[in-house]
Order: sequence, then C-alpha cells, then structure tokens
Amino acid sequence: MSEDRHPTPEGADAQAAAAPQSAGKGGAKRASLWRQLPLLLVLVVVWVLLWDTIGWLSLLGGVLLAIFVVRVFHLPAVELGGRVNLPRLVWFLLRQAGQMFGASLQVAWQAVDLRSNPRNAIIAVPLHTTSDLILTWTGQAVSLIPGSIIVEADREEGKLYLHTLNTSDPDDLDRVRRGVLATEEAIVLALGSPEEVRIVREERAARKAAKGAKR
Repeated sequence: MSEDRHPTPEGADAQAAAAPQSAGKGGAKRASLWRQLPLLLVLVVVWVLLWDTIGWLSLLGGVLLAIFVVRVFHLPAVELGGRVNLPRLVWFLLRQAGQMFGASLQVAWQAVDLRSNPRNAIIAVPLHTTSDLILTWTGQAVSLIPGSIIVEADREEGKLYLHTLNTSDPDDLDRVRRGVLATEEAIVLALGSPEEVRIVREERAARKAAKGAKR
C-alpha cells in the first residue's frame, strides 16, 4: 500500500526561497552581460580590423574570441554613464581642438627660440571622480595636447601623473593641474553619470566659494 507524500512546510519554504535565488542569479548574469556588451563589441571590431576583412567567418571568430576573453579573464566591469549631453560634448571637442592648436604653437615656438630654456616637471593630479572610464578618457585627452603626456595612472587613488613642459614655478604647476581638472570636468558633463556630474558641480561650487572668501 503506497502512501501519498505531501511536501512538508519546511520543504515548501525551501523551494520558495530557492526560486527567487535562481531568478536573482539569472538577472545578475544578464546584467553582467549587458555591462560587458561594450567590451564585447570593441573586441569584435578589433578582431575584424586585424583580419582586414568583413565576413561571416571573421565576425563569428570575433564573437567567440570576445566571449572567451570576458569569461576567462575576469576584469572589473566598466560602468557606463548611460547619457550623452550633446551640447557639452560639442563644447568639449571644440575646447580640446583649441587647446591642441594653442599648445602646438607654443611647443613649436619653444623649439625654434634659441633663448628658451623650458623646465619640465612630473606632477600628480588627483581627479574628482574614481571612474575608470573618466580616468582613461581624461588621460587620453591630456596626452593629445602637445607638451604633456601621461606617464602613469593610479586607478586606486584616482590620480594621473603627467610630464609637462614649461613649468618653472608653483604657479605653472597649479595652472597645469587646473587644466587637467577642467578637462575631466568637461568630459564628465558631456558623458558622465548623474552622480559624477553632481560631484564635479559640487567641486566647482566649492572652488567658487573659496575664491569669494579670499576676496
């Protein structure tokens, strides 16, 4: 004679608890894949460029290689801001082009001026934000300006170390630091997350308040 077995309350509770956990794991995997999607696309594009041809074989190979890389080599996820402020982005690009043009003229003049004896320096600039993406973009933008180049980026401290020309006194060092922070601010206002925008605006307000207090 067989006995009907009914789930005990403890078993039902365990099953009910396991269901949200499995759903949570699935959601976490989907969120992780979504965060890694930009990296996957970049890796596929790089693979296709290396093959120098666009075809189903190269695309499939790029996709498989990209999935292998992000699954085997566990790198910190790059958090995207998810926003683009088009007017701010245009302003940043115009500002960057103007800085590059002005710095090119300055470096060219120093090269032909025999009386010029510029002094160089390596300085550290702590950034306002700790985003890896903002750190990278700021470093790239600063390195594109003639006369300055990033020699080290401290990801944990959020600092950029750069070699710069024509820095002979503390005022020149402050000028360079202000320029780097202004570049970071322009990038954040154009592409940063709402939290990063809030941080740089608070820093700007604090600087204005400090200037007003000195006057």
